[in-house]
Amino acid sequence: MLRLVSLKLGRLYRYAKLAVLGSLAAALVLNTHSLLASLQRNELSERRFLQLNKCPACWGTSWCRKFLNGQLRLESWGRLRLLDFLNVKNVFFARYGEPREGSRRVVLKRLGSAQELADIDAKICRRATGRGRCDLLQALHATEFASLNGDVRLLTPDAVEGWSDLVHCPSQRLLDRLVRRYAETKDSGSFLLRNLKDAERMQLLITLAFNPEPLVLQSFPSDEGWPFAKYLGACGRMVAVNYVGEELWSYFNAPWEKRVDLAWQLMEIAEQLTNNDFEFALYLLDVSFDNFAVGPRDGKVIIVDAENVLVADKRLIRQNKPENWDVWYESKFDDCDKEACLSFSKEILCARVTVDHNYYAVCQNLLSRHATWRGTSGGLLHDPPAAIAKDGRLEALLDECANPKKRYGRFQAARELREYLARLSNNVR
Repeated sequence: MLRLVSLKLGRLYRYAKLAVLGSLAAALVLNTHSLLASLQRNELSERRFLQLNKCPACWGTSWCRKFLNGQLRLESWGRLRLLDFLNVKNVFFARYGEPREGSRRVVLKRLGSAQELADIDAKICRRATGRGRCDLLQALHATEFASLNGDVRLLTPDAVEGWSDLVHCPSQRLLDRLVRRYAETKDSGSFLLRNLKDAERMQLLITLAFNPEPLVLQSFPSDEGWPFAKYLGACGRMVAVNYVGEELWSYFNAPWEKRVDLAWQLMEIAEQLTNNDFEFALYLLDVSFDNFAVGPRDGKVIIVDAENVLVADKRLIRQNKPENWDVWYESKFDDCDKEACLSFSKEILCARVTVDHNYYAVCQNLLSRHATWRGTSGGLLHDPPAAIAKDGRLEALLDECANPKKRYGRFQAARELREYLARLSNNVR
């Protein structure tokens, strides 16, 4: 009976697969003319495709000359709008060419799905008019984004607190950093909000409110050693970042030595974001294999999705001394039945100086046996060599890091795990 059921399900799956393929083939035939046209033209030089008409309700204009001059072209299948339904995240791969440098690969992001971008317009309209549809550019002038006009000297915490994860608990020091390093202005370097042009200020605030990823990349740049993809520029609602390499997931079954090195780098990233000389703690609230990539040449692990990063200013916490501010905080293990689960309190992340969240996130969602992704389990360090498995030290450290059994066990396990992985991968500091 069970065999009969499985055979029927198998046939149904094959029929469904054939039906989908047949539908795609029919669509391709029926739309041959439009497909050929889309392959021939460069949509990245079209203002409508870039949604440049939405500005200043957009991400920026610093790269518009490059886009409109045809220096960027979508790669292969990325030119087929018929396949957009498969690209839910609105992430595109393109070639960017400079006359003297040749071409290189870049990643283009709309920073949201089509529905999410439509929701941005609707939210702006509702804030201004109470209705879901309106003249977007007119509505902007009746929102809080316009209230922070040229007469306002500084971007202050009380004006933007809670707008997004990045500014869930902002300090003045953080906001000055965001404004000073804002890359969508020609006169960057000043922390004074009033030094930005009206359109630039509006773009900064809208980015901060709806998807602050570009501001994270700008404020904590890769050129200074931060583990994020390099921000290049924006045009309308399209942002360009440097292409890093294949996502971490593609290394899930890489040779053991490679996986050990990647695991060590991930733990080093967790440490750097938690403890650094700038005294900003950057907590990763969304940790999965898709959010990291690996450089093909240097093998370096880089964060490629920085939308959900909460920044806590440790100097401010020490200054204000909220309740239990100096008590070490241990994140609670989340044994849920979904992928990439994390348990955290934003309020606590904002109020404690010593927090183990990043170690917990990396160990639970990427490295340990508790990590599940795309139907797999066992984490990046699955199936260790027999000698290491027999020794048991690696498994014990991973278990304690993901789900500690003793008080402050994760802090100690994370430190020992970094040292242990460093020895295994010959990355002795």
